[in-house]
Amino acid sequence: MRASDDDALYARVSWRLLPFLFLCYVAAYLDRVNVGFAKLQMQADLALSDTVYGIGAGIFFLGYFLFEVPSNLLLAKVGARRWIARIMISWGLVSAATMFADSPASFYVLRFLLGVAEAGFFPGVVLYLTYWYPSRRRARIVALFMSGVAVAGVLGGPLSGWIMHSLDAAGGLHGWQWLFLLEGLPSIALGVWTLFWLDDGIRSARWLNEAEQGRLVAALAEDGEPRAHWPLRHVFGSGRVWLLAIIYFCFVMGLYGVSFWLPQLIRNSGVKDVFEIGLLTAVPYAIAAIVMVLAAWHSDRQGERRWHTAIAGLAGAAGLLASTAYADNTVAAMAALSLATAGILTTFPIFWSLPTAMLGGAAAAAGIALINSVGNLAGFLSPYLVGAIRDATASTAHGMTLLAGSLLMGALLTVFSVGRQGEVL
Repeated sequence: MRASDDDALYARVSWRLLPFLFLCYVAAYLDRVNVGFAKLQMQADLALSDTVYGIGAGIFFLGYFLFEVPSNLLLAKVGARRWIARIMISWGLVSAATMFADSPASFYVLRFLLGVAEAGFFPGVVLYLTYWYPSRRRARIVALFMSGVAVAGVLGGPLSGWIMHSLDAAGGLHGWQWLFLLEGLPSIALGVWTLFWLDDGIRSARWLNEAEQGRLVAALAEDGEPRAHWPLRHVFGSGRVWLLAIIYFCFVMGLYGVSFWLPQLIRNSGVKDVFEIGLLTAVPYAIAAIVMVLAAWHSDRQGERRWHTAIAGLAGAAGLLASTAYADNTVAAMAALSLATAGILTTFPIFWSLPTAMLGGAAAAAGIALINSVGNLAGFLSPYLVGAIRDATASTAHGMTLLAGSLLMGALLTVFSVGRQGEVL
C-alpha cells in the first residue's frame, strides 16, 4: 500500500473517531475540574476551608483509582461502545447532582462518586485508539484527543465564568449550582450518542469496506513485538509498568495543581471579576493546545520520546516557579502560567506512546489502567497539598514550588529510564 493511500485511509478513520472522542473528553474534563470555578462562590456559601476544598477536589481520584482497572478490563470484555456510553451517562448525572452539595460531607461524597462514574474513560479511550492506530501514529493521535483538556480550558473558563456571573440567584439557585447542572447535561447527551456512533473495533465498522478493514488490521500487525500480551499478574508485577506509573504520577501532580488552582492564581494576581477570570484562564489552555499537538507531531516524525517528554516537563516546572516570582503582576503571571500549562499538557500525549507501544491485548487494558490510576492518585494529593499549604501560609507559592519539584522529578526519571525511541530501560 502506498504511503499516500495509507495516509488517506487513516485520515478517514480520524475524521470518524477523533471529533467525537474529542467532544467527549472536553465534557469529561470540564465536569472534572469545573469545581475550580465553583470554588470562587461555593467556598463562601458552604463555609469550606481551602483544605476542605482541596480534599473535595481531589477525592474524585480515590474513586477513580479504585475502579480504574476493573473498568478498563470490562471495556475490553463488553466492548468500547456500550462501556464508554455507560461511563459518560453516569458521570453526567453525578456531575449535575453536585449542585445539591450543602456541606463538606455531601461535597466529598459527590466528588468521590464522580470519580467512580468516570473511572476508565481516559485509559479506555487510549486503549480504544490502539485498536485503530499503529504505534508510529499514536502520539499525534493521542495529542489530538488530549487537546480536549486544553479546549475544555479555553471554552470552559469563559463559559463557567459567564454562568456563575449571569445566572447567580436565577430560579433561587446560586451561580455554582447552575454551573454543575448545565455542564453535566452535555455528558449525558454524548453518552447516548456514543451508542449510535462508535464501533467496538475495525471489523465491526460498517463505514469501512472489507479491503479497508484488512489494510488497517495489517498495519496494526506490523507493530509486532515488543507489544507484550502478558498475563495480568505479570502486568501488576512489572517494574517497567510501575516505573511508568511513577513518572506519570509526577506529571499529574503538576496538571491538577494548575487545573484546580488556576482561577485562584489569576485572582491572586489582581483580577477580581469572576467573568474576567474565566476569560483569562482560556489563554494558557489555548497556547497549550497548539504546543502539545505540534510537539507530539514532531515526536512522531523524529521517532523520539525521551527528550520530548522531559523537556516539556522541565518547561512546566519553570513556568510554575516563574508564576510564584511574578504572582502580583497579572501580565507576567499569565505568561508564566501559559508556559507551565503548555509544558505540563505536552508531556501527556508523548508519555502515552510509551506503554501503548510496550503492551498489547489484556495486558494493555490492565497496564494502561494501572498506570493511569496510580498516576491519578496525584490528582488527590496535589490539590489537597496546595490547599493545606495555602491554609498554613496564606500563599500558593510554596504549593506551586512543590509541584514544580514533582515535574522536575518526572523529567529526570524519564531521561534516565526511557530510551530515545521510548523503550523503557
